Amino acid sequence: MLFIIWIIVGGVLGWLASMVMKTDAEQGMILNVVVGIIGAFLGGWLLSPLFGTGTINSDDFSVTSLLVSFLGAVILLAIVNLLRRGKVR
Repeated sequence: MLFIIWIIVGGVLGWLASMVMKTDAEQGMILNVVVGIIGAFLGGWLLSPLFGTGTINSDDFSVTSLLVSFLGAVILLAIVNLLRRGKVR
């Protein structure tokens, strides 16, 4: 059951990140889930030590872990946009 919640929360975070980065029209539901989950890994690697919390991938569903996972998804989309278009957007 936790896996299903993890996918749903990852999808929502990926969708919100794509709305912020204005790439929502380019992505579907599955790509939003992928962005949310990989962004949570990236946020856990880069931002978790700064905030002193886990991410959604470490079964920590607190407000700070959701924020770290969301920021990781935004960073991931910024990197993808930078590599694809030459600008963050």
